[in-house]
Amino acid sequence: MNEHSSRSHMILTFRVDVGGGEGRSKTSSKLHLVDLAGSERLKRTKATGERQAEGIGINKSLFELGNVITHLVEA
Repeated sequence: MNEHSSRSHMILTFRVDVGGGEGRSKTSSKLHLVDLAGSERLKRTKATGERQAEGIGINKSLFELGNVITHLVEA
């Protein structure tokens, strides 16, 4: 909601597979690193018009990103 904020989100996933040779079991691990932009409170920002629509879009994307993270954890 300001010119200094990128309002971007990032999910970085590392997957490591070890072993599996000559009768040994294979071990797999995942690490998810998540960086989220902050949500916008319309009452606090008192945004209207285009800025209000931007704030609503930011909040919707955070909600959907939460759904993605939930599905990653369940995978």
